[in-house]
Amino acid sequence: MDSVIDMNNPILSVFLVISFLSFLPAVLVMFTSFTRIVVMLSFLRHSLGGQQIPPNIVIIGLSLFLTLFIMSPAIDAVANDAIKPYMDKEITLGEALKRAEAPVKSFMLRQTRQKDVALFLKLAKQDVPSEPMDLPMRVVVPAFAISELKTAFEIGFLIFIPFLIIDMVIASILLSMGMMMLPPIMISLPFKLLLFVLVDGWNLVVGSIVRSFQ
Repeated sequence: MDSVIDMNNPILSVFLVISFLSFLPAVLVMFTSFTRIVVMLSFLRHSLGGQQIPPNIVIIGLSLFLTLFIMSPAIDAVANDAIKPYMDKEITLGEALKRAEAPVKSFMLRQTRQKDVALFLKLAKQDVPSEPMDLPMRVVVPAFAISELKTAFEIGFLIFIPFLIIDMVIASILLSMGMMMLPPIMISLPFKLLLFVLVDGWNLVVGSIVRSFQ
């Protein structure tokens, strides 16, 4: 089997690289902190009331770099324990994949609720293993994904509250003044931006995102 999987074969090398690149978006979304970050930043944008401020490219770019920052310990472990030995021909491809799975799975399990793991174990009709690291990836990945979404929605709700209060106050003032035809969002947006700048919002939000993974 090892003789068949030979990275010295240029055709096989190209095939593996293309296959990995095509699978990379799914890995980024389902195996890393990217989902929670991009959902939280999307909540922030909607709570501010700016439909395209900041634009999508900024949201995605910031999410990518925050993901690299948060995942750096796992990435370093994968590089040192799996990629480097494989490139040096010290281990086989199968052993490299097995070594690469461990730090990623460890990160995912730290962020995954036991309730979500139990759900997918039940759906897969599997017994609970003696060690969490023995859980199959087909159980860990969807459990991690829904745990990330739940956490992102919880933090998104907290982000919405102060801006929602401003919207309600502005709407009440406009209603009392009889200016019912004027959209409250037009008046509340500058006040929400002012509040966000005064409290150094980006520092607070990014800090909260990073700390939520620790």
